Amino acid sequence: MKKNKWLVDPAHSEVYFKVKHLMITTVTGYFRKFNVEAYTEDDDLATISGIGFTANIDSIDTNNVQRDEHLKSSDFFNAHENEHIKFVGLQYETFGNGGTLSGNLTIRGITKLIIVNVEFGGIVVDGYGQTKAGFTVNGKLSRKEFGLTWGSVTEAGNVVVGDEVKFFAEIQMIKQTQKQSEKLVALENEE
Repeated sequence: MKKNKWLVDPAHSEVYFKVKHLMITTVTGYFRKFNVEAYTEDDDLATISGIGFTANIDSIDTNNVQRDEHLKSSDFFNAHENEHIKFVGLQYETFGNGGTLSGNLTIRGITKLIIVNVEFGGIVVDGYGQTKAGFTVNGKLSRKEFGLTWGSVTEAGNVVVGDEVKFFAEIQMIKQTQKQSEKLVALENEE
């Protein structure tokens, strides 16, 4: 069997999260810089044999500069020492148009096994002859389990930032042609 390489199409993908603020509203944040790379044994995406995701912590955007800087600080992600969030997929199980992907998530140097839900949107060939695949991914985690333990309580006793973080991704992948794959390998070998 041949191995196909798939890379994220950043112009048609997004990664974001939601967390409770004061336990009465939800704040949404985005990672503006991220990468997704996957390998399949053949053209069937059910044969995923490897998938990896990284998000650049410095690219966090919650539409509030002060909050973004706080999230990058040692109170939360500690971006100075931990530049990326990383996920390495271990097992993809499909059912119908969806499935689950289990893998190791690393935040702030702490790695834990998580399971995310995956909805397969389909495969199409675009107007430029590129084969593209679409996925919607979602899950949730406890931020405190990954060392994001900062907490504060208001005078009235309300928690400022909730523990549960819901995360979402709309991912479009581009199947790499043999020529593109060879060019990527050459570039990787130069680094």
